[in-house]
Amino acid sequence: MKILLTGANGYIGMRLLPQLLELGHEVVCAVRDAKRLSVDRETLAQIEVVEIDFLKEVVEGRMPKDIEVAYFLIHSMSTSTQDFDAMEAKTAHNFNRHLEGTKVKQVIYLSGITNEATLSKHLWSRKNVEEILFQGNFSLTVLRAGIIVGSGSSSFEIIRDLCEKIPVMITPKWVLTKTQPIAIRDIISFLVGVLGNESTYGDSFDIAGPDVLSYKQMMEQYAQARGFKNWIFTVPVMTPKLSSYWLYFVTSTSYKLAMNLVDSMKIEIVARDKRLQELLGIKPHTYIEAIDMAFKKIEQNLVVSSWKDSMVSGRFNKNLGKYVQVPKYGVLQDHKALKISDPELVMRNIWKIGGENGWYYGNWLWKTRGFMDQLIGGVGLRRGRTHPDKIYPGDALDFWRVLLADKKGKRLLLFAEMKLPGEAWLEFRIDEDNILHQTATFRPRGLKGRLYWYSIVPFHYFIFGGMIRNIAKVREI
Repeated sequence: MKILLTGANGYIGMRLLPQLLELGHEVVCAVRDAKRLSVDRETLAQIEVVEIDFLKEVVEGRMPKDIEVAYFLIHSMSTSTQDFDAMEAKTAHNFNRHLEGTKVKQVIYLSGITNEATLSKHLWSRKNVEEILFQGNFSLTVLRAGIIVGSGSSSFEIIRDLCEKIPVMITPKWVLTKTQPIAIRDIISFLVGVLGNESTYGDSFDIAGPDVLSYKQMMEQYAQARGFKNWIFTVPVMTPKLSSYWLYFVTSTSYKLAMNLVDSMKIEIVARDKRLQELLGIKPHTYIEAIDMAFKKIEQNLVVSSWKDSMVSGRFNKNLGKYVQVPKYGVLQDHKALKISDPELVMRNIWKIGGENGWYYGNWLWKTRGFMDQLIGGVGLRRGRTHPDKIYPGDALDFWRVLLADKKGKRLLLFAEMKLPGEAWLEFRIDEDNILHQTATFRPRGLKGRLYWYSIVPFHYFIFGGMIRNIAKVREI
C-alpha cells in the first residue's frame, strides 16, 4: 500500500514511519524541507520524500497520484498563541486540495478528545480541522487522543521536569482537571490498526488509556514510579499568564506552547467510548506502565523522536535550508584550528557535544548564557539533545539547531536559536590534512549586533580556545 505521511518530522510521524516500513508499505514523506528529515541513510533509501508546505498555495503536480492512504499529523499549536487555529484550518483545506485527483481512499487524522461543551482554542481547532477534512473526497478516520505519554513527548517531558525539579509545588487549580493519558505505544498501535480498515471509514473514535486522573494525580504517580515523594499544593488564584510563565521557566516547553497548554488544561479530556479498542482488540497500557516504558527507552538511549526536535520548539518555523551557506561578507568570526592525530575519535567527540555531555569547556558559562536567554523568552539550554551520540539535520541541540551533520565529510554546522541581535553559526570541520577547524560566525544586525559581539570577545578567547583543545584530546571526553 502506498501511504502519504505528513508531519513526518514530528513526534508521532517519526515513531510511525518505521512501523509502516516494517509492515512492507511504500511511504511518501511530505515535509517542508527535505534536508531536515531526521532519518538515517538506510531509512532514506526506503522512502520517497516530497517537499510540500501545506500553509502555502497549492502547486499542482507535487503530490504523487497513486497515494492510497494518507496520515494527517500536522499541528500548529506551538507556532503561535494568536492565529494557530487559522493556520491549522488553512493547512487542512490545502491538504484536501492536494489530494484531489489522487487515488486516496482513506485519510487518518490524529486529533484530541473534544467531548466537553466548552472547548479551549486548541481543542476547538482540532475539531474544526476534523470537520474540514470530512469535506475531502476520501473516507476519513479520526482518532481523538488523550494526553500522550512517552519518551520525548511534550506532556511527559513537562511532567518529568516539574516532578524532578520541584519537590514542593504551589500550583494553579487546573492541576485538578481530569484527563485520560495514553501511552505513545498505544497511539501507534491504533494508527496502524485503522490503516485500510473499512469499518473505521467515515467515523471518529476516542482513544485513551484506562486511567482517568487529574494532572495532580499524574504528577504524584510519576513521583511514586520514580521512587520519591512530592508535595503539591493548589491555589485558587493564578492567571493563565502566570501559569504559562511558571511552565516556561520550570520546564523545557516554549512559552507559546505553554500558553496553549494552560488554556487546554482547564478542560476535561476524558474518553466516552471504547469502540475502537474493542474493534481492534487493543488493550491500552496504564499510566504507570507508560512511564515505565518511557524510561526504559531513555535509559537504553532508544528515544526515537522528541517534540523538542520539531521546528516549533525554537525560534524559527521556516525553511532552514537557506542558512546552510554560512555568509562570508559582513560577518564577524572567531576561527581556531588545531592539528589532530585521531580524526575518528575527534569526530566522535564532536558528535557528542551539548546536552548532558556539555560543551567541553566552561559549562557554567554556557549554562549562564542559556539562563539569560530564557529570561528574555529564548529557548535556553533546556532542550538538550534527543540522543547522546547521534545527530541529524534539523535536530535541536541545546539552543542550537543542526543544519548539517555530515560524518563522512567530517563537518557539523549549527545555527543559533537563542535570541540575538543578529544570526550566528558554529561549525566544526576536519580537513584532509587532519586539521580541526572550529569557526563561530556572527552576522550582526546593526550597531547593537556589533556591540554584542565585541562585548563577548573576551569570553570567546577562553571558551572557544578551551573547547577546541578538549574536543581534540586523544582520549574520549
